[in-house]
Amino acid sequence: MNKFSSYFLLVVAIGCASNNDKTGTEFTTPLASVQKYSIPHFEDTTTFVRLESLFPVVDKIYRDYAKEHYFPALSYGVIAGGKLIYSNNVGTVNLEEKTPATSKSLFRIASMSKSFTAMAILKLRDEGKLNVTDPVSKYIPEIIQAGALTNDAPPITIQHLLTMSAGFPEDNPWGDRQLDATDNELIKQIREGISFSNVPGVTFEYSNMGFAMLGKIISSISGTPYQQYITENIMKPIGMNDSKWEFDDVPKEQLALGYQRIDNEWKEIPLLHDGAYGAMGGLICSIEDFSKYVALHLGAWPARNEVETGPVRRSSIREMHQPWRFNNLFTNAKTRSGELCPIALGYGYGLDWEKDCNGLVRISHSGGLPGFGSEWRIYPEYGIGIVSFSNHTYGAPGAPNALALDTLISLAGLKPRVLPPSEILSKRQREIAELLPAWNEDQTKVFAENFFWDESLVRRKEATRKIFEEAGAILSVKPITPENQLRGGFIIEGSKKNVWVFFTLTPEREALIQQLDVELMDK
Repeated sequence: MNKFSSYFLLVVAIGCASNNDKTGTEFTTPLASVQKYSIPHFEDTTTFVRLESLFPVVDKIYRDYAKEHYFPALSYGVIAGGKLIYSNNVGTVNLEEKTPATSKSLFRIASMSKSFTAMAILKLRDEGKLNVTDPVSKYIPEIIQAGALTNDAPPITIQHLLTMSAGFPEDNPWGDRQLDATDNELIKQIREGISFSNVPGVTFEYSNMGFAMLGKIISSISGTPYQQYITENIMKPIGMNDSKWEFDDVPKEQLALGYQRIDNEWKEIPLLHDGAYGAMGGLICSIEDFSKYVALHLGAWPARNEVETGPVRRSSIREMHQPWRFNNLFTNAKTRSGELCPIALGYGYGLDWEKDCNGLVRISHSGGLPGFGSEWRIYPEYGIGIVSFSNHTYGAPGAPNALALDTLISLAGLKPRVLPPSEILSKRQREIAELLPAWNEDQTKVFAENFFWDESLVRRKEATRKIFEEAGAILSVKPITPENQLRGGFIIEGSKKNVWVFFTLTPEREALIQQLDVELMDK
């Protein structure tokens, strides 16, 4: 696709309340934008093909990791271009039976289950059946009896649960042992009172109990067990037909058993049955099945005008990927080459968010239970992701996932999507290039009302005259580099020096130039 031809009318949605006394957002009426939308795209569409020659490198990374860390089994897969493009396996999922791991082996994925629960909540929200700002007490009245840390503590909302900010204490590994608790036992825990570590809404703290409550809310609103709702409304529609919640439902030859290494020997860890806490960590998946879920997340990017084909709106999936709650800042983080590169961490809806000093965004989540460890991650701007499962207690294979994915991107030369300039941005660039450096007053109507109030035309003329005198004769105007639909910059090449021109446009129907910066730069 030519980057200058990818313009479409932007269609957005507006919401309205529905379902009688239910609160929520039902998106029904399309609204045509006043502008044309430029869609980010990959300039080189052949890069994913180049990944194929690198899969032996990926195999070595996982094989070496499994050997070094004593993993009974490790299954992994690479997802790009909307599908699983490679998978492989190391080791054994049943040591007694000597059953080899395959891409169809079903592992308990632990906390990677949380994003399914979060997605179900957003689906119900999109259907107008709840609002994420609703108090939890609307659906679990017993939480009123749970108490509060302070008299001024706000009511716990669904969004607090989604973002790990309800004030509950971090409950690993206690929560891991609650997997098979019944709904009645969960409600009893709530009714008898909750010990809080903080007040709701002020800080991130990982809570399995919070996601168990979300499962209960899904069940209460949908009228079906949350497991059934997620299976029928999210998993089945994307072809996740083998995944289960109850290990008794898994064929013996496909089930990965969990292990822990004690005194240089493997001990099998008994599997817990499915229950109320399964919403936080009970799903049992294969690499083949989970790759379809990864593809669903990758497919939500970029925003575009194509018809929706997934079980959940693309906008809702992108909403899951936002850092709703700040988690941490690692100022001493380094790249693999040893360069200092701070990283900010946040939590979305059932997903981790990370952004490094270079602007690279990673969406991910790990999982850990007695007997199991798992992790998946995607780079939305690169359109690629990776997932791996293990049957090693708390053996989340994030390290080999990171190394494998970064290696693939580097060696294959993958580049992030490029945003072409919007029609209005290109138009304003041409007008600026024609205007400078003379500032013909007949051309100044492209500027917003604030522009010459902020700095007079006389002063602007004098400043740019000096800049262009030092730059020399104008040789060329380079293509614009957009930051978004209404902001960007470009270079005017001079015989002596170059000139950097940066501008932003207003939100008016006719987007005018509100800011224009002109600076000298070395060639």
